[in-house]
Amino acid sequence: ASTLNQFVANARSLEAASKRPLVVGVFQNQSPEFIKEMVQECGLDLVQLHGKEGMAAANSALNGVPAIRVVDIETDPATGKASDDAVETLLQSLTSDPLAILLDTSIKGDADGGGTGVTFDWSIAEKLQNSGLPVIIAGGLTPDNIEDAVGSVRPWGVDVSSGVEATPGTKDHDKVQTFVGGARSAAIEASKGI
Repeated sequence: ASTLNQFVANARSLEAASKRPLVVGVFQNQSPEFIKEMVQECGLDLVQLHGKEGMAAANSALNGVPAIRVVDIETDPATGKASDDAVETLLQSLTSDPLAILLDTSIKGDADGGGTGVTFDWSIAEKLQNSGLPVIIAGGLTPDNIEDAVGSVRPWGVDVSSGVEATPGTKDHDKVQTFVGGARSAAIEASKGI
């Protein structure tokens, strides 16, 4: 329980301090020295770790700023389901090092996680979020499903890329606007149920 309490305390302090958009650097399998150098050179507020670095790599003393740790939810492409013990496995691997956990989809048998454009079972995120863990959801989010995702999971945040693109690598401004509007609307509605 102390790890979860630390997560919540870290997230609340960052939330209270951020009165502007935060600059986040995204890294995959980079050394702590490189990450810290980029934090200083670029003035990053946070780092997001996507590689196989493990939870301890998200320690703010290593990076110079708080870190979001990405955890891939391995999903079977045939069934769209994750393993039955996905929540327990993740909870057992937690340390108090990351500021929050970003859950993304990985396809079973695929070496690279993330960037699939496929959703995972959001009940996993909901269970983690309800336990007090600050959760950011990613994977297959679009303007068409963001209200359902935010309304059902009530995540700490959402992450989108290909779901708001006109073509690979090019954002569609209308999709971005619709996505953000849907996320805000759903968050307002979800907060009424508190």
